[in-house]
Amino acid sequence: MENTMRKKLLNGQQVIGTFFESGTASMAECLGLAGMDFLIIDTEHGPFDVESAMDFVRAADLRGITPLARIKDCTRPSVLKMLDIGVQGLIIPCINTVDEVKKLVEYGKYYPKGLRGFAFGREAGWGFADFARDVPSYFATCNRETMIIPQCETSGCLAQIEEVVAVDGVDGIFVGPYDLSVALGKPAVFNTPEFLAALERILKACKAAG
Repeated sequence: MENTMRKKLLNGQQVIGTFFESGTASMAECLGLAGMDFLIIDTEHGPFDVESAMDFVRAADLRGITPLARIKDCTRPSVLKMLDIGVQGLIIPCINTVDEVKKLVEYGKYYPKGLRGFAFGREAGWGFADFARDVPSYFATCNRETMIIPQCETSGCLAQIEEVVAVDGVDGIFVGPYDLSVALGKPAVFNTPEFLAALERILKACKAAG
């Protein structure tokens, strides 16, 4: 269950990927063959849900591309189902508070880091994968390889970004530029001093948190 995107990031390598809106497993394979490191299955704005996403995850696994999903919201079912079908990272939209982020970690990480509901999902070979034969090993592997990536796109998240990135279990921040520009009062204008300062603040917070 190695997350190759995570491994490259930890090695200081650049990773390149794209949002996935095409809706066929063959296209997900092609992105892997084209050299992408990751794809983001968009279940917030895209038409996909768990059943179709599972086929895209299978295709990504086949071609060595890390499957991520932007989930529809920060609720427990949205977090749990995508992890159980084998998504290796979650991008979570519309985050407003640090408490929401702490809940995401609780839902998405197993004991002792969180309280993710136990299941031998697809990524565990439904319990037959080597790393899943021992429950402590299964928990540790999932906690290490599954990435939690909140989006910073609201004024609330921006105002608390230093606290958000400090939450144990948060692996990165995804900037939602359009919604962030709306939150700053200049929709789709990305060169204002306020927007550029917001990006700088987010980047500084992420670097400080490692």
